Amino acid sequence: MGRRVVPKQERLIKSAGFGTYPGRKRCTTHTQSVLFPCPSCRHDVDLGERGLGNLFRNLTLERVVERYRQTVNISTAIMCQFCKPPQQEASKGCTECRASFCNECFKLYHPWGTQKAQHEPTPPTLTFKPKGLMCPDHKEEVMLYCKTCQRLVCQICRVRRTHSGHKITPIISAYQALKEKLSKNISYILSSQHLLQGQISELEDSMKQTELNGAKAQEEVLQLIGALRSTLDEKQATLTRDITERQRERRCVLEAQVWERQSLLENSGLVSYAHEVMKETEQPCFVLAAKQLHERIVRAIDSVQSFRSAACAPLPLVRMDVSRELKLLTELNFVRAPDAPVIDTQRTYAYDHIYLSWRLPQDSAPAWHYTIEYRKMDPKHKTLKLWQRREEVWSLSTILEGPDIDSVYVLRVRGYNKAGYGEYSEDVYLHTPPAPVLNFFLDSSCGFPRDRLVVSKDRRAVRSVPGVPMLFAAERLMTSCHVSMELVLGDVAITQGRYYWECSVDPSSYVVKVGVGQESKLQDLFQMPQDVVSPRYDPDSGHDSGAEDATMDMSPSFCFLTIGMGKILQPHGTTPTSRDPSGCTVPLPPRLGVCLDYERGSVGFFDAVSHRSLWEGSVDCSGPVCPAFCFIGGGALQLQELVSIKHERRVTIGGFTKAV
Repeated sequence: MGRRVVPKQERLIKSAGFGTYPGRKRCTTHTQSVLFPCPSCRHDVDLGERGLGNLFRNLTLERVVERYRQTVNISTAIMCQFCKPPQQEASKGCTECRASFCNECFKLYHPWGTQKAQHEPTPPTLTFKPKGLMCPDHKEEVMLYCKTCQRLVCQICRVRRTHSGHKITPIISAYQALKEKLSKNISYILSSQHLLQGQISELEDSMKQTELNGAKAQEEVLQLIGALRSTLDEKQATLTRDITERQRERRCVLEAQVWERQSLLENSGLVSYAHEVMKETEQPCFVLAAKQLHERIVRAIDSVQSFRSAACAPLPLVRMDVSRELKLLTELNFVRAPDAPVIDTQRTYAYDHIYLSWRLPQDSAPAWHYTIEYRKMDPKHKTLKLWQRREEVWSLSTILEGPDIDSVYVLRVRGYNKAGYGEYSEDVYLHTPPAPVLNFFLDSSCGFPRDRLVVSKDRRAVRSVPGVPMLFAAERLMTSCHVSMELVLGDVAITQGRYYWECSVDPSSYVVKVGVGQESKLQDLFQMPQDVVSPRYDPDSGHDSGAEDATMDMSPSFCFLTIGMGKILQPHGTTPTSRDPSGCTVPLPPRLGVCLDYERGSVGFFDAVSHRSLWEGSVDCSGPVCPAFCFIGGGALQLQELVSIKHERRVTIGGFTKAV
């Protein structure tokens, strides 16, 4: 293919705004965007190369403006645009002709039998608008609405690639839907006039209070600055008096030294007197006068010989370091109220009591003390009760004692200093436990193997260390399922009521089972050999699924939730397949809650952070039931300590107790 010959520029013509023509160079044009401020958000919007021509005309707003203009200029008559002088008042208008006519001119310019005779007359006006909206791209009347783009489109826009796959409906559907929504909104606004008046009154009161507070603040600033100025004036007077006193003392010392040395001059009094004494011829008289004179002259000579330059130095310059004061004055500003505190959701929780912890933002003004506000949600009406307040909490944490069980509390905090109260923190919702909290310790006398289970000194934590049985299990992994299980019990047995407790399981634990069981059955069960071999043993079901195995009790004398490798196995009654085990597990929460209902014979497991139910099982409560924990392989577990034991600072719900 040969290269196309480019014609000379003088032979090029302009073709519908495209191509190359004289005065226009190739590849030198740049698309210029037109920026227009959005009426709603005032941000600049790029209208493209076509500018405002790419937008729809707001005919509705034009009609509103026209109606308003007619009401304002109702006395101004619209004259016929075709009458010869004198012009007649227009009585009709024509949208097609875009002009106003009197009756005679309208008939004259719209004769019968012509196409103009079909023009419909309209009221006379100075601005004529089209009957419908036209597409700015294709000049077709828009009859469709694109829900995806939220834009009016015409039939040509519908078939273009820009709106392919979009949800497009007739304009009447969008009209009815928007008109219904707008009607509802207008009805709500009209029915809320009393609410709006109340808000307006509140805002007006806030404006008045703002003016009063501003005037009061200005007066306080003038008083404080005046006090600082008075203090500086008093300090200036004190320092000036001090300098004057030092100056007077130094001057007296220097004047005495000057007088003493002037007396030693040749024609001064002391020297002249000495010359006269030397003229005395009578020896007794000379001795009497010369003795005193000699002492005076010796003292004068000593003073002359011991004279130093520092002795005649003037008063030293006074130096003052006011850099610290100038810095303080430069930083002098209004005292800011504390910013909204940030509640530490990692440390805040509800257990036997509610423990609340918070901190101030980094750049916040300091707070003298804090105010805690809380209220309980009404479960029946799903509403919140009135706020209750605890004043003057001097630390960054506190305890609210005696919360109701199975309730939702809303808490918030704000700080206080010389500037007043700051903003409230964000509301925090805490769900209290579903039953009274059971306080117990791990029983160190239940006979567990001490070489594989290590209990902490406070008996609230236990750690399992894999021992020799795991090596034997590894040898038999190819032939059967081998389980080496260690058991530790709580030191409290439950015989009635509902109780709740929490624990934290180390995510790196191999297998840990948390639950409850009859104390006698569990002790009998774990007195057997520690190695249980069964090809159909289901450690999570509470009993052995193999009917021929007599080593496991078929009755639900215990109920456990299996946890391993950061996951919780949800026991749905079916054995999960090895191909899709992910559907039967959920992530391990930071804290796990257990709730035992002795009368119902049920035990529930919860995510203690979100209070989400994980699983509920049944257990035989014909005898004492105690908390139980089993370990397979390495693992660790920590019981949740009571808030009343872990923390000392507290306030009491239902009565005022000042926090310390």
